[in-house]
Amino acid sequence: MTYVIAQPCVDVKDKACIEECPVDCIYEGERMLYIHPDECVDCGACEPVCPVEAIFYEDDVPEQWKDFHKANVEFFNDLGSPGGASKLGLIEKDHPLVSALPPQTEE
Repeated sequence: MTYVIAQPCVDVKDKACIEECPVDCIYEGERMLYIHPDECVDCGACEPVCPVEAIFYEDDVPEQWKDFHKANVEFFNDLGSPGGASKLGLIEKDHPLVSALPPQTEE
């Protein structure tokens, strides 16, 4: 099991979770952050610091955002397990699910 970042993070990327993560497993895409499922140690440190409540334990992702589990996993298909997000910095891509979303701005 792992934690998942869902739609509320899209176009927000607050990054408080990155600062809190003890294993550096939260990676930055173009429009949102992604948790590496093989590097996450399920400590839960990231979840309470997310200001938009976008982080969920895998089994607790709300139904309307269930596809974000797949997005978090598939984001790493061509990256593998880099062993730490800080080494890579911004990754200039997003999962197709995220790329297809309209801009998520507050109205």
